[in-house]
Amino acid sequence: MSTVLSPGTPAPDFSLRVTPDQKLSLSDLRGRPVILAFYPADWSPVCGDQMALYNEILPEFQKHNAELIGISVDGVWCHAAFAKDRNLHFPLLADFEPKGAVAKAYGAYFEAAGITERALFVIDKDGIIRWSYCSPIAVNPGADGILEALEALEK
Repeated sequence: MSTVLSPGTPAPDFSLRVTPDQKLSLSDLRGRPVILAFYPADWSPVCGDQMALYNEILPEFQKHNAELIGISVDGVWCHAAFAKDRNLHFPLLADFEPKGAVAKAYGAYFEAAGITERALFVIDKDGIIRWSYCSPIAVNPGADGILEALEALEK
């Protein structure tokens, strides 16, 4: 398992495709909390359950004015099919080319398998990582840690 960036670290900026002709940059979201959810693959069973859970509790994240972003090394067409099938209401970004470059910057790339780790980051409105967690690939980390980190940002 990788060693992900620690709390207190400035979050590396990135710009990744959300559709074939649109990109989203982390810096575009400055001024509000951001949740980065790196996950291994769109169609894996654990990833499907994890993203469905986050979609279901999206209103809880939004109560904290937080933006949820999913990231994997899958391409935009794969993300589009997955999001449509699961009726997801948050962006999935393609860390596709160069493969895993953003995941590597966050220490969340599983080199031996060529996929992203199952890693979570809560970034504050100023772009500083305030919470990070890397879960074993086969374990859905749930949302408790994310919600606790978002609550801590408001204290």
